[in-house]
Amino acid sequence: MSIPSTAAQFATLAAEGGEHAGNHESLSPYLTGGGALFALLLLLWITTRFNRDR
Repeated sequence: MSIPSTAAQFATLAAEGGEHAGNHESLSPYLTGGGALFALLLLLWITTRFNRDR
C-alpha cells in the first residue's frame, strides 16, 4: 500500500465521518471532565504526599 493511496483512503474516511460525530449519547462532557479533574487532583495529592521534604 503506497502513501498516496493510503492518504486517499483516509480522506475518504474523513469525508464520510459526518454521520459519526464521535459523541456517544451516554458520554456526558461534565462527567468526563469531572472525572479527569478528580484523577489529576488525586495524582497531585499523591505526589505532594511523597514529596514532604520540600
